[in-house]
Amino acid sequence: MAAVVLVSRPASVLSKISSNCYPALLSAASVTTVQQRKLHHALIPKGKGGRSSFSGIAATVFGATGFLGRYVVNRLGRIGSQIIIPHRCDQYDLMHFRPMGDLGQILFLQWDARNKDSIKRAMEHSNVVINLVGREWETRNFRFEDVYVTIPQQIARAAREAGITKFVHMSHLNADIRSPSKYLRNKAVGENAVREEFPDAIIMKPSEMFGREDRFFNYYANMRWFGNAVPLIALGKKAVKQPVHVVDVAKAIISAIRDPDANGKTYALVGPNRYLLHDLVEYIYAVAHRPFVPYPLPRPLFQIKDELLTYLFHKLFHLLSMQFLSFAVHSKNSKSYQVYLSNF
Repeated sequence: MAAVVLVSRPASVLSKISSNCYPALLSAASVTTVQQRKLHHALIPKGKGGRSSFSGIAATVFGATGFLGRYVVNRLGRIGSQIIIPHRCDQYDLMHFRPMGDLGQILFLQWDARNKDSIKRAMEHSNVVINLVGREWETRNFRFEDVYVTIPQQIARAAREAGITKFVHMSHLNADIRSPSKYLRNKAVGENAVREEFPDAIIMKPSEMFGREDRFFNYYANMRWFGNAVPLIALGKKAVKQPVHVVDVAKAIISAIRDPDANGKTYALVGPNRYLLHDLVEYIYAVAHRPFVPYPLPRPLFQIKDELLTYLFHKLFHLLSMQFLSFAVHSKNSKSYQVYLSNF
């Protein structure tokens, strides 16, 4: 993994990255007023460093249960930070977080994304808020507008009202209001909404992240719908990727938190090299010792395939919901059913 380099750029453009550069962070500064907050004695840095000391950071990490979240929590824990993890999942899905920090330094709190009081309660004792909430597909209860616009806007507003000094918002490198992708359009709208509510917000825009549990390399490695054939638009020879390792993204977030000049800036996080998608997928199959047979799939058919998979996902969710409802009725535990449905 390569080191991360900070490079300042004008706010209007993000210049192209050459193929032999190191991971770059392109920043766009904005002049805002730094908010003041009364310092609690527990937030004073002390110790020699490491997990048993205290870094002076008390961070609330929304979306910590996702792919990037576990690495951010790990990096915060190893420097001796107190971490509050708001969650909506079962407690057994959080067990892997406990060894990441010293005893009592990682706290868990159930929260409701649509409840303003719940959001405020999650950050009332913090001086840093990190928003990693995200989802690559829509559900019946949470559309892209909710996940990437409404919820981040409410978190940013609550952080500003609470006097938070550092607010980090996760976006995407290709976020653009003119993008044909609904996912990327809402990412761009969410950036503007966060910036309006919290002018000093630090916005991170990573490219495709790869790691052990990613949905980038694993997506192609587990693609078996067409036998040995791998469907790629234009055989993947027109798509250029510059993937960045998830650990480097986590390091960049920690560096931005500790940098007093990072407030109000936008960072683009990319890897050291650019690759054709065809070459990346070919490398994945070579490592897995599987035959690589690329199949040229037209873009309209690719979109139909995605819509079909989304439809099948919703049908499967509906079937599981009905089965859970039947179980709840027989066990006279309808409250658990409502909690179960509200998480999707």
